[in-house]
Amino acid sequence: MICKICKKEKTLAKFLGICKDCILERWEETKEIIEVLHQKSRKEFSLPEKVPKTKGGIKCNLCANQCQIGEWEFGFCGLRKNENGKLISFVSKEKAVLEYYFDPIPTNCVAAPWCKAKEGDFNLAVFMGACNFNCLFCQNWHFKFLTKNLSPMVSIEELLRAINERVHCVCFFGGDPGPQLPFIIEFSKRARKIKKDLRICLETNGIENKELLKELAKICFESNGIIKFDLKFFDEKLSIAISGVSNKMAFDNFENLAKIDSKKLVASTLLIPGYVDEQEVFKIAKFISSIDPEIPYSLLAFYPCFKFSDLPTTSFEKAKACFEAAKKAGLKKVRIGNVHLLS
Repeated sequence: MICKICKKEKTLAKFLGICKDCILERWEETKEIIEVLHQKSRKEFSLPEKVPKTKGGIKCNLCANQCQIGEWEFGFCGLRKNENGKLISFVSKEKAVLEYYFDPIPTNCVAAPWCKAKEGDFNLAVFMGACNFNCLFCQNWHFKFLTKNLSPMVSIEELLRAINERVHCVCFFGGDPGPQLPFIIEFSKRARKIKKDLRICLETNGIENKELLKELAKICFESNGIIKFDLKFFDEKLSIAISGVSNKMAFDNFENLAKIDSKKLVASTLLIPGYVDEQEVFKIAKFISSIDPEIPYSLLAFYPCFKFSDLPTTSFEKAKACFEAAKKAGLKKVRIGNVHLLS
């Protein structure tokens, strides 16, 4: 494809139309184009087109987006609204938009290679139906229909009833757990009282409210559960361009949780052709290794999806180069995931 900015032939997604180099080096020329494209992608699902920053609006502190929601506006995640000057949440500690199912162990969980889950048991997989990112490559993008329809709305009692003697662990993913963290914390507390050896795990983009995430992390770590951070990009401009918002808080939260227990953290990065290469991986891996070189890091092969459906799958050569970059950065536990997708 030809980049809209530099007019050079590059590996890039047609919907975005801008190459990685121009995002990083010509940001002032690209940012307005990018903002319009993200708004377009969200309008299709009747979701708020951008993070609201309305002067005098009600501030939501659940995540790093720090929405300031004006009257009759929705927060970026689509789960909160300012009605007559009052912040209304469509979810709570007692109910959440989600889907759940029983996943036989061993599962395809990113953290599975470093997990000691008992084979033959089940993971209660809980797919949260909202997100505070807007990833143009999202591989679970159907969560947007759940947000739009606020359905299925599941009570905490229903989800607690799903715990049985065969359920070894519960994993929250999505979408992203962040916009519904109060529900997850309450569920985790009550679930651990029902089954004391139940493990609680989390897969997240990492931009949750620092104190709420720390509260959940303590529950996860005490249960021998794992928290997996999807560190999508190192450069904030790439995050804004491709995921719609800043990812800066993810790195802060990762470092904060590592101080609690780095042995129960896992990181992953999706190797998006044209955008996430060995240079980007090296920077992320260098950050992780500066905290603890023993933290596992999974490099995931990309497959075409959502607005990046015209990109190729990750090549074997690129995955190998990224693997070597992560090792060079000092990490000792690096693996390539989704190898069946490599071209």
